[in-house]
Amino acid sequence: MSRILVTGATGSVGGHVVSSLAGEGFETRALVRDPDTASLPDGVDVVVGDLSSPRTLEPALRGVERVYLMWPGIPVEPRVIELIAEHAERVVYLSTDVADLADGEQATSFHQDNERLIRSSGLSWTFVRAIDFATNTLAWADQIRQGVVRLPYGQASRSLIHERDIADVVVQALTSARHEGARYVITGPESITQAGLAQLIGEVVGRAVRWEDLPPETAREQLTAAWGNAAFVEARLRAWESFVDSPERVTDTVDQLLGRPARTFRSWVEEHVDAFR
Repeated sequence: MSRILVTGATGSVGGHVVSSLAGEGFETRALVRDPDTASLPDGVDVVVGDLSSPRTLEPALRGVERVYLMWPGIPVEPRVIELIAEHAERVVYLSTDVADLADGEQATSFHQDNERLIRSSGLSWTFVRAIDFATNTLAWADQIRQGVVRLPYGQASRSLIHERDIADVVVQALTSARHEGARYVITGPESITQAGLAQLIGEVVGRAVRWEDLPPETAREQLTAAWGNAAFVEARLRAWESFVDSPERVTDTVDQLLGRPARTFRSWVEEHVDAFR
């Protein structure tokens, strides 16, 4: 049985990928930055490495045939893709809903840069293009407890996806050859306005929660201070604005791949309710 390397192994998606692969009996190696804080299943081979430092990846890639690659928003490191291609045969890359680029076309996202590098690497590949994660709403927890969420574009309709659905698709792509060369856009099963998401969290928690629209310029300042990346904030604000008139798309890809509907946002909230209390 081939060995599979999971990057981001302690993250919201990677942790589920590791658990599922190990539970199904696959020889699983987990790439972590700090092994002392990594809580992983018995039998998983834990290796220290950092995607921002390609030279640290050699030990993790030895003897590996397949790789789950997530990218943590740092500058693109072409050497990482080169190293994977030198050791492995196949990569499943966690991307987002981006357009394919022609040769020489300017990328607008690091995901497009990484996808292009992977396509030209000689690796067998699958791109799992996930819409924003439901788990990102954990950033609202303090405001939920106060009963009001203050952010822009409350009428932006989102199709947030449960991180376990992402992981289930990744595992299937890693363990079945039929997904080679596929680009899967995966979403939640419904589109809900951001104000509606906040209200739904309140319903599950048992607290009235309202949405208060912040002016975009105020949000830009606050989010840049919180996230530290002005370009990312600008991209998020543009996307949210676009989802007011054109709701974030909903696909049935999870259903088609897994033979069951995607998990709902309500089910995600019910699993994480304590984080909002």
